[in-house]
This record gives sequence, C-alpha cells and structure tokens, in this order.
Amino acid sequence: MTTDLGRFAPTRQWMRAHPLATDAVLAFGALVCMVLGSFADPHGPHGPTFGTRDPGPFSLVLMLFGAAVLVFRRRRPRAVLAVACGLSLLELTTGEPRAPVAMCTVIALYTVAASTDRPTTWRIGLLTMAGLTGVAMLAGPLPWYAQENLGIFAWTGMAAAAGDAVRSRRAFIDAIRERAERAERTRDEEARRRVAEERLRIARDLHDVVAHHIALVNVQAGVAAHVMDKRPDQAKEALAHVRDASRSALNELRATVGLLRQSGDPEAPTEPAPGLAVLDELVDTFRHAGLPVEVIVQLGPEPGPLPAAVDLAAYRVVQEALTNVRKHAGPGAKAEVSVVRVGPSVEVTVLDDGGDCADGAPAAAEPGGCHGLLGMRERATALGGSCFAGPRFGGGYRVHAILPLA
Repeated sequence: MTTDLGRFAPTRQWMRAHPLATDAVLAFGALVCMVLGSFADPHGPHGPTFGTRDPGPFSLVLMLFGAAVLVFRRRRPRAVLAVACGLSLLELTTGEPRAPVAMCTVIALYTVAASTDRPTTWRIGLLTMAGLTGVAMLAGPLPWYAQENLGIFAWTGMAAAAGDAVRSRRAFIDAIRERAERAERTRDEEARRRVAEERLRIARDLHDVVAHHIALVNVQAGVAAHVMDKRPDQAKEALAHVRDASRSALNELRATVGLLRQSGDPEAPTEPAPGLAVLDELVDTFRHAGLPVEVIVQLGPEPGPLPAAVDLAAYRVVQEALTNVRKHAGPGAKAEVSVVRVGPSVEVTVLDDGGDCADGAPAAAEPGGCHGLLGMRERATALGGSCFAGPRFGGGYRVHAILPLA
C-alpha cells in the first residue's frame, strides 16, 4: 500500500532515509519555538504580549539541552523522555519567569506513545501528566490554579493521545499491507495449484484416449498384416477397425485440443462425455481386437443416473484396465468387468487370468508405463475414493476402484 503525496513524496522519502537528520531539524525547530515562547507574557495588561520579558540564562541552557536530547528521540525514546522530564521539572521549580521547556517533554512523550503499546502509553502518559502538573502546582512560583499549570496537563495529555493514535494508524496500515501481501501470495499459489491440477487432468485424459486407441490400432494392424495373404476378408475387417479406432482417437484429440485453444471460458462439448452408457461399445472394441470380455453391471434399483464425475471415472478405469490387459497379458487372456453399486459408492473391478503369461505383468512393467495406473488412482482419489491394482494369486491382474457417489 502506498500513499500518493504528490510533490511532497521526495521529501517524505528523504526523511525516511535520514531519520537522525530529520530529528535534528525537529529539535532545532523546537528550540526556536521555546526561545520565542519565552519572550511572550500571557499576563499582559491587555492580554498576552510579546517582548515584555526575557528568559533567564539558566532557562536558555535548559531549553538548549532539551532540544539537544530530542535528536536521539527515536533511538532511545524512554531515556529522552526521562531527561526531558527532569529538565522540565527544574524549569517548573526554579524558572521565574517560566520558559516553555516542557515543550521538549511533549515531543518526547509523543514519541514514546507512538513507539510502544497502549497500556504502556497509559502508564507513562499518566505518570508524566501527574508528575509535571503536580510539581508545577505545588512547588512552582505560580498559584496552583494558574493557567500555565493546566496547560502542562492538557499538552502532555494531547501528546500521549496523538502518539497512540499515530501508532494505531501505523498498525492498521501494516495489517492491511500484510493482508494484501498474504492475499497476493495465496492467489498466486492458488493459480499455480489450479494450473498444476489442470495439467494433470489434461495429461490423464490424453493418456486414456491415446493409449486405448493406439493399442487397438496396433493390435488390429498386426492382425491385418498376419492374415493379409491368406484371409483378405479378415484383413479388411481388421483394417476397418483400425480406421474406426483412429477416427475416434482423432475426434477426441481434436475436442481436447479445441478446449485448450479457447481463450475464454470453454464452450459446452458437442458430444456427451463418455460414461457407462457406452460401456458396451468400449468392450466391443476389445472383443474385435481378440480379447474376450465378460461384463456385469448392477447399479441397483436406485433411481437416476450416476453423477457425471463418477460415471466418467468408472468408464476411464475400465478403459485403462482393459487396455493394460490387451497390451501386457499373455495370448489367450480373458477379462471380466463388473460395475456394482454397493451402498453409497460404486465399485469397479477388472480381472484377467493372464493368459499364457503366468505372472500377468502389469502396465508398470514397461518403462514409463505407470501413467495409466497413476491416472486411475488420481481419478479415484479426486472423488474421495481409492483404487488398487496388483497381481492376482495364481496369475493374472486385478484392478479394483471404489468411487463414492456423494
């Protein structure tokens, strides 16, 4: 937070950069005011007059010392206040006519109040006000009810109040500045967190789309190459599946890239997000690729569709798990898919028997192949659920995800 001081801004900056010189100028100004005030007589025949009395040498010395200690008011505020009070007490008890040495005490008391807390200000302020006023009334040459004595009480009280007000204003401004800086840091951290989450989401979606379709394309292309000479009809069918899988991959990639290229808020998608409603189509693509898959879906009698996030996550888990089976299980492997609603959650389970590969190597067996498993766990965790993937006893692999509906 900054304050626009206009043409006084350079002066304010210089004062902050040179506090000792600033206090020296203030002390000189206070000395001039005290000396000029000592020539004024408030008890003239026709009101206050100037030049009708002269300060004594002792009073001039006290004023000079009082102004000198003000130079160090910021470094040792309480020590300066104590010295100023001592000089003022000497002037109040001996000065006749009295010189305004108490002005240095007023400035020192303001400095103490502006640099300490409120309870300390109250204690020191009341002690200074009571001490100076009591000495002036009881031990001074003037009557106890003289206006000069009441003026000492008023000026010291206003100095303490003004210093406390300045301290409160500085604390308020510092609190606002600290709050603004904290909000700025929080906003930057939130922006970075959102960017990181969005990058993970995009990477997860791209992996699910590309890995699934490219795996199918790879399988079907291998089938076509194998039967091209002996079974041209089967090769054509395999190439047709390659064309369909590549077209689906291109469409989903085009939709994802289109969302990333939008400068404003994303527009509504032209097609619904994939979910369990198209699970049969997904499973058919694997069956065409030579992977026998059995599917069981039991969502119970509860009315209404699943939440969109849960529906998409269940679909992606099945898609990634079957892709891993097709890529890493041995020849002749079979898979089982079950999607069952159990109480307040949906449980998705994908099993395979490993085929001729006894260990049923998971996706993580290939370098960099752990992204699919990680993506499944991230999707489940984002919904408050969990996902487990690991080898089965006796061979094969098991993926089990629990997705809360709430």
